[in-house]
Amino acid sequence: MARYEHAGVKGLRRLLDAVLIVGSELSLPVVLRRITETAAELVDAQYAALGVLDRTRTSLSEFITVGVSEDERARIGPPPKGHGILGLLIVEPKPLRLPDLTAHPDSYGFPPGHPPMTSFLGVPILLRDEVFGNLYLTDKRGGDVFTDVDEELVVGLASAAGLAIENARLHENAASMALLEERERIARDLHDDVIQRLFAAGLSLQSTAQIAEQPVVAQRLEQAVSDLDVTIRQVRTAIFQLGRPATAPSLRAELLAVCADSKRPLGFEPHCEVRGPIDSAVPNHAGEHVVLALREALSNVARHARASRADVDVAVDGERLRLEVSDDGVGMDPDAMLTGSGLRNMAQRAQELGGVFSVAPGAGGGTVVVWEIPLGS
Repeated sequence: MARYEHAGVKGLRRLLDAVLIVGSELSLPVVLRRITETAAELVDAQYAALGVLDRTRTSLSEFITVGVSEDERARIGPPPKGHGILGLLIVEPKPLRLPDLTAHPDSYGFPPGHPPMTSFLGVPILLRDEVFGNLYLTDKRGGDVFTDVDEELVVGLASAAGLAIENARLHENAASMALLEERERIARDLHDDVIQRLFAAGLSLQSTAQIAEQPVVAQRLEQAVSDLDVTIRQVRTAIFQLGRPATAPSLRAELLAVCADSKRPLGFEPHCEVRGPIDSAVPNHAGEHVVLALREALSNVARHARASRADVDVAVDGERLRLEVSDDGVGMDPDAMLTGSGLRNMAQRAQELGGVFSVAPGAGGGTVVVWEIPLGS
């Protein structure tokens, strides 16, 4: 009895140290790793894991492990989803202690390459009244089974872990809000100050060009004005990008990625410009269609045009989204190209969305493809 009480007092001290360690972190990934490591140390477990439940609360979305090497993890394969013994805590979130997990009727056995494990202790982690995930501990060192004291210690750690996880989440949310506010401030400064200064500089250069006596000077000033117009469009694009939540999926980034991916089949990288509030104004279904249209247009340039340059312009102008792809290739017969399945699909997509599609010769040669839809479609 005295030995049991001594073990309990010693374990309580270790638990207090563990709570302080876990609660000192603010990064959620670090917190989860620290909880797993601390649980293993607290009860002398050779292996420990923390399984995070997915949104359905029926499967594991993350699985952090301690005691298993990188080579062993590679041999084991994909992380578990919460079947067998691991699934028992998902179905019924309460502590579970087994002297030999392989003898349990719900045991699935281990995949090839998995180290053998015997004794088991599982405890749920609660955030308020909701299960966040489960702590799994196996193989108490020395060949012993996990005790009542071990279970109480891990339950106590799991309670502290729930608070630490919630604290880390709140910290991340606060940091995200602060970042969003800073992005909005930068966007306002760009719009109210930088763009206005660029406009003023452009007007001044235009006035100077009109009174320039030497044609070469006037030509250079007009080129500078043109460069400023491009810069203003790029700054506006940056403003739209800053106005988006940092974690939101980006149609702009996906369009630019399609352009970058086409470099290999084209033999050169196309010039790609994305203008306007692409990410905020374009519905998801319309965004999927414009990505497919761009990919098909560039694919046709690579297959048929024999071009040395291609220009992509994607713009949101008012209530319409317009994609234009032009090249300096050999040109084509629009009627002949429209018989191809790829361009037929582009035309059909535009028509289904209430838009228009055209293929025509470029003013200076090559081909111009235009795909345009209303954003209310």
